Amino acid sequence: MIPERIRIKQGQLPDSPGVYFYYDAAGAILYVGKATSLKKRVGSYFTKAHDRRIAELVGKIARIEYVETPTVIEALVLEANQIKALKPPYNILARDDKTFNYLVITNEPYPRPMLMRGHELERLGINPFDRLLSAKAKKKFLRVFGPYTSGLSLKRSLEYLRRIIPWSDCEPPEVTGRHRACFNVHLKKCPGVCTGAISRADYRNIINKLILFFEGKKVRLVSQLKREMTAAARAQHFEDAAKLRNNIFALEHIRDVAFITREDVELPFSKPEPEAGIDLEGRIEAYDISNISGTSAVGSMVVFEEGEPAKHLYRKFKIKTVQGANDFAMMEEVLRRRLARASAGTKGWELPQVMVIDGGEGQVGRVRKVMEELGVRAPMIGIAKGYDRKQDRLVFDRHDIELARVALRGKELFQKARDEAHRFAVAYHRTLRGKASLR
Repeated sequence: MIPERIRIKQGQLPDSPGVYFYYDAAGAILYVGKATSLKKRVGSYFTKAHDRRIAELVGKIARIEYVETPTVIEALVLEANQIKALKPPYNILARDDKTFNYLVITNEPYPRPMLMRGHELERLGINPFDRLLSAKAKKKFLRVFGPYTSGLSLKRSLEYLRRIIPWSDCEPPEVTGRHRACFNVHLKKCPGVCTGAISRADYRNIINKLILFFEGKKVRLVSQLKREMTAAARAQHFEDAAKLRNNIFALEHIRDVAFITREDVELPFSKPEPEAGIDLEGRIEAYDISNISGTSAVGSMVVFEEGEPAKHLYRKFKIKTVQGANDFAMMEEVLRRRLARASAGTKGWELPQVMVIDGGEGQVGRVRKVMEELGVRAPMIGIAKGYDRKQDRLVFDRHDIELARVALRGKELFQKARDEAHRFAVAYHRTLRGKASLR
């Protein structure tokens, strides 16, 4: 039962999705939240036992405003935009703003949507709460949306929208040197960036539609799609017109059941459920080989934690079983010895969040066979060297959605770890070579 002292917009709360706003007696914003049902969600603040912080928030509420939305996914978008615009103090108290989720659209020839945390953006020198992107941020991103309080809901929303607005996380053939279609092309979730089937201009048009949705401009987006459908029909491109008609229907009839999560019914200070996935703040391992025509061959393993080198965990390997210059076989030996330690009881080495291999498809394939043989599983990314760091190409299983999600997001971290592995391997190689010359 909401106390009578609290003024409510129109005197009551609807049983529908939307975003609610709490204000104090002076008219200052306290908190912004989303709801599957505004009536049930807001009512829960006044009918359950609370800890001190929620009780403090509830005690300050003097007025409740709300905006109804057609769907929960639109409530998710509106909540994020309003938190960024209003910066309510209790949203920041509810969870450290550095751990909030953000949706970024990369600034590259074929832009990609990515999920990032606040602390990851800050490490790039970007303030995620800035309403306008700085010149530095614009070099990396077209847009930064958020903060989002529910990472799981955001991921589900993106995957749903991908059926309507088929974005890509692929690289074009001029980068990969291949024209093979990714798995998402067959699912109609990728418009064919990987095969060169779509121009930059047409792909940018798709990304602009995604941007419109996350700007909260669904009505404008639907109007644009209707104009495109009419134009396609007049040009007798009936298949394209039918596809646009279906997309319009899907946008206007979003099913909310997929976006209802535990967080939708928890109060703001509840401890969030841990989210599954690759944590770039966790253990990242990188490997490299150093030798001259197969002599004094060595391998290195460096470890990064919280994005920084953990030098006490570095390991070096003197190649024992490979004769002559064979980097593939040397990398296999190093990883075979390292992975054997993954099952060595209490003295074993924990598996990393990601293994970074210096090399392309050949090295990655060789290591994958070792993993299969030993029954070990760990996410793996190879870095095939380009002319410079910008041309470096990431090699990984693009069918692995989670790995694809973090591949670009963590590219700079992976390059940094690769470079450190190279430095460490070269230093060890020079030491062995120096000792050999003294014999």
